[in-house]
Amino acid sequence: MTQLAPYAVTETNSRGRQIAEAPPTARGEFQRDRDRIVHCTAFRRLEYKTQVFVNHEGDLFRTRLTHSIEVAQITRSIARALQLNEDLAEAVALSHDLGHTPFGHAGQDALNACMKDFGGFEHNLQSLRTVDLLEESYAEFNGLNLMHETREGILKHCSPKNAEQLGDIGRRFLEGRQPSLEAQLANLADEIAYNNHDVDDGLRSGLISLEQLEAVPIFAHKRQVVEEAYPGIGGRRLIHETIRRMINMMAVDLIEQTRSNIAAADVGSLDDVRAAPRLVAYSPDLLPALRVLKTFLRDNLYHHYQVLRMTDKARRIIQDLFGAFMSDPRLLPPQYQLMARIDKPRAIADYIAGMTDRYAMREHRRLFAVGEIH
Repeated sequence: MTQLAPYAVTETNSRGRQIAEAPPTARGEFQRDRDRIVHCTAFRRLEYKTQVFVNHEGDLFRTRLTHSIEVAQITRSIARALQLNEDLAEAVALSHDLGHTPFGHAGQDALNACMKDFGGFEHNLQSLRTVDLLEESYAEFNGLNLMHETREGILKHCSPKNAEQLGDIGRRFLEGRQPSLEAQLANLADEIAYNNHDVDDGLRSGLISLEQLEAVPIFAHKRQVVEEAYPGIGGRRLIHETIRRMINMMAVDLIEQTRSNIAAADVGSLDDVRAAPRLVAYSPDLLPALRVLKTFLRDNLYHHYQVLRMTDKARRIIQDLFGAFMSDPRLLPPQYQLMARIDKPRAIADYIAGMTDRYAMREHRRLFAVGEIH
């Protein structure tokens, strides 16, 4: 195992678990966190939750599950290069989307609109709620009872109002302090993964073309490098070779800039990390090129009319389900009926957020399609 840097998270400098447990045998505490995440129900559901393309649109497009695995791979590789806690970084990466609704960001936006008078809905908060409360695997506690540093990594964003209600885990948002480097890293590894893999899925779907991508300098340059190295290459090989070079370029840039930032801030401990500005970052030279890539994906893929048609359907499904359950919570499964007696809107949001794409569509048919009686 790589020797950890003095500012990495360890079991010694960790703030531990909310509920004390006997130490694990033959594995570390952050390995235990990763294992609990991989074995939980919410993680399995990610297999049938949208990344960009709804699950039934094709078997080869990425889902929230495959995306999370790819983020974990990138995170772990960079964590090793920076001498950070790989197990913690991987645990954060694997769990960062556990609270995502069906139908991707369209589902989240729709559920947030439904919840606007009831505290709103945000998938990072829902991911934390999932691991802290909603998972039902252990006899001694609700949720997964994860280490503090894993939980803070899951909570990437938080409003001051919500932070005040979260106690210790929300305090850094009120104090202007940073999470661990492992958490900062998982956040940017997520960006590396979806920026590149959305290009891949967009090309596979035919919604964007190689010709269009000539307008994106970092893609055009890496494509040229591949074609010069392998004359005559085309098809999937060309795309994969180009995208893997883009991922490598972003990862190497992130490693080098982060090392430079750590040295400049004279960071020597985890407390120093928390008190410093954000240290995990791309170089200033790369940022403009990344903005071009993000803008291209927004304009040409995420706002493509075929994607918008599906996301519009998704929005209506979420709104219809929420309205039906609010009108009559007896339509909810028994466990959510019990939760609804305490907080009806939040119980409904928990139920909808936990749905897969196909389950949400099936539940919508059960409630609204003539002839569906089960």
